[in-house]
Amino acid sequence: MNKALRLPTLLAVRIVRRVIPVRRRHKGPVDEAIAIEQAGADIVVAAGFEAGGHRGSFLGSADESLTGTFSLVPQIADAVSIPVAAAGGIADARGIVAAFDLGADGVQMGTAFLATEESSASALHRNALLSGNVRTALTKGFTGRLARGIKNRLMDAVNANEGSILPYPLQRALVRNLVVPAAKAERADLLQLWSGQNANLLKHRTVDALMHDLVVGVSAILVPRGK
Repeated sequence: MNKALRLPTLLAVRIVRRVIPVRRRHKGPVDEAIAIEQAGADIVVAAGFEAGGHRGSFLGSADESLTGTFSLVPQIADAVSIPVAAAGGIADARGIVAAFDLGADGVQMGTAFLATEESSASALHRNALLSGNVRTALTKGFTGRLARGIKNRLMDAVNANEGSILPYPLQRALVRNLVVPAAKAERADLLQLWSGQNANLLKHRTVDALMHDLVVGVSAILVPRGK
């Protein structure tokens, strides 16, 4: 396959409002960020392996692209001229300010908003995220692609049979036959519950409360610095 065809096209960039996530590759996350900038993106999201959901990859396998957010951000910030948004493991004002200090121009938060009532997550999923006792792990067993979610009975079962995991999207279709009835039975232990490693920091059930505390918290840290 022509390597040029592996790069995000300008059309694809427009479809996602010209924001393309970056996650690590065996060729290196910096190479990936540079490729994305050269493809015409206006912003690059540097997403660490702490992030929930699927690992993104287009220059190598997801298994070889596991770099933490705060190692990834300054490297990418030094390598590209477009704005960099940090993502993965950021749940409160401290994480936002830390990302800024490392060179990020903004942040992208997923799990913190997933736990709110305004998200499309089920009540079972939201309650699990807000339980204060969340353990996450990586698995290919939910969909056939590497992803981070809450460690539960379903994840343990599919990870124990890693050699039998089908490629995406076949594994996703197979597991869906289990999770649909599990959701109806309110069995959170048998559901795919996406989550980043920051879940135990979560406490907000509404977007309004979350945004209020983020704005107040960031201001409390930056104002004394004269920023």
